[in-house]
Amino acid sequence: MGSRVLAVFLLFPMVLVNAQITHPKPSPFSIVEQDIGLSKVRIAYSRPAVRNRHVFGPQQDGQQGLVPYGRIWRVGANESTKISVTTDMIVMGNLLPQGTYALYAFPEADMWKIAFHTHTEHWGDGRKNYNPQEDLFRVSVKPQSIPYHQENFLITFDSITHNSVQLQLIWARTKVSIPMTVDTDAQMEGEIAKQIAENPTAQTYYEAARYLQEQGRDFGRALTYLNKALEIGGDTYYFHRVKSLVEAGLGDFKGAISSAEKSLKIALELEKDEFVRMNEKNIKKWKALVENN
Repeated sequence: MGSRVLAVFLLFPMVLVNAQITHPKPSPFSIVEQDIGLSKVRIAYSRPAVRNRHVFGPQQDGQQGLVPYGRIWRVGANESTKISVTTDMIVMGNLLPQGTYALYAFPEADMWKIAFHTHTEHWGDGRKNYNPQEDLFRVSVKPQSIPYHQENFLITFDSITHNSVQLQLIWARTKVSIPMTVDTDAQMEGEIAKQIAENPTAQTYYEAARYLQEQGRDFGRALTYLNKALEIGGDTYYFHRVKSLVEAGLGDFKGAISSAEKSLKIALELEKDEFVRMNEKNIKKWKALVENN
């Protein structure tokens, strides 16, 4: 029998040596992505579970915390957690240039330090090889207690606007929030100027005006863009709809009513029920304002 095994090994040595069983990891890998305006944040990490264990802090009930205070933590499990940003962002006053970084934490009872680290090849927390001088920067954030149990470690995003987001680390009954911002307005102004300078269409002018209207600023410029959109593209229910909102923003409620009525008429013909309802609601509101003045 032994000679047979030896013969097989001699014939197929690499098959026997390289044969491995792929098995599920106790801390499964995950990727979370979030758009913030024209930018994107991507985080790749692994998600350990509580499994009835004490997670953060010193020994409790004879059980050492999985993440002791004052010691580096990889913000997850397995290899180091990676955060990538497609454009420059600001993290609590610190510039985070476009690129990929390792994310580490140094938890304490009342304050956590979060490190954005330039060395991305360490396995795990890189405790023996971690060099603080390779930190891009660190920020200090206060942990919060949450009124529910988060079994698997979770990285997520909340309070999302065109210009900002809260990066959240949540596990057991603890949450840490890290504010991040991006100058989407500057990006959009560059994009608007580029598109209008090259070969603008009616849609180009409309989208530029809609962005300004949504941001609640530069209504005069937005009105100029909308008039240009109507000149090139003709009447549409959505051109007139946004024009009515811009005119209302300028305090021209009579003009807003006129534009909303044009939008309403076209929306009725095309059976765009949502726009019918929105225009009817605004016409009623603006007529009341005109009558009261």
